[in-house]
Amino acid sequence: MFEIAPHARTVVLAVLGLLCVASLSRLWLAQQNPTRDYQELKLRIRSWWWMIGLLFVVLMLNRQAGIVFFAFLSYLALKEFFSIVPTRLTDRRVLFWAYLAIPLQYFWIWHDWYGMFNVFVPVYVFLFLPVRMLLLGDNNGFIRSAGVIHWMVMLAVYCISHLAALLTLPVINHAAGYLGPVLFVIFLTQFNDVCQYIWGKQVGRRKIIPLVSPNKTWGGFIGGCVTVTLCSGMIGPYLTGLSWQLSLVVGAMIAVAGFFGDVVISSVKRDLGIKDTGQLIPGHGGILDRLDSIIYTAPIFFHFYRYFAY
Repeated sequence: MFEIAPHARTVVLAVLGLLCVASLSRLWLAQQNPTRDYQELKLRIRSWWWMIGLLFVVLMLNRQAGIVFFAFLSYLALKEFFSIVPTRLTDRRVLFWAYLAIPLQYFWIWHDWYGMFNVFVPVYVFLFLPVRMLLLGDNNGFIRSAGVIHWMVMLAVYCISHLAALLTLPVINHAAGYLGPVLFVIFLTQFNDVCQYIWGKQVGRRKIIPLVSPNKTWGGFIGGCVTVTLCSGMIGPYLTGLSWQLSLVVGAMIAVAGFFGDVVISSVKRDLGIKDTGQLIPGHGGILDRLDSIIYTAPIFFHFYRYFAY
């Protein structure tokens, strides 16, 4: 319990150090500008402490604890989806089966059954849910409802479950241990969000998709992609065992995928006319507001890593 490989330990300490710097910086800003309200920044940093602290504690317990933790994240994400996206009254009996997909999907991961993990949601759940819907005898809105429910399950269950699946892969970099690949994709995904935001503030002028996310600019996107790709090339071999060349490639993929994950969830929120997907995380919004990028980066990184690392 709480045994952690040296490279993974270094990353954990580095992230905790960054949080300390962020907390001290917030206090310094409050002293320098006492008239400004830094309450939102305070809430964001405090939430980061709780989220990262909980993640690190769970992952350092053992692989099984990590699998259960990510299954719970899938449950929260799916529940939040169903709370913001309208569904038909008759679909309430279908949602039970959507929730049931969570323990089944993570059961395959727990037992390292890669084949079933890979096809269970996109094949079996995809085929089963419409059958359950038609047995209810309500044809009104059938196509839209089937598409929405399955898309929710794909994002909240299938995509997020790839983080848990990373924990079951054989370790190839023993200095980083089983935590290395998971820390790598989570850190780079969150770092990508920060880099694209900072570059956008500094050099962003031309907007990419103003009707969906007016704050996203080409300067922020390109600057963030370059920064994250170079960072990936440096820490990829350290945490994953991939070569620096492959680390550069997967870093660029994570940067692009993270951008699209962010704007896809932004499109959902704009379509529904809401600012945040929930209020679960003070200063951040809902669980989907925090997992929007990782929903896209986790499966892309997992399959790239599994193919090229073994």
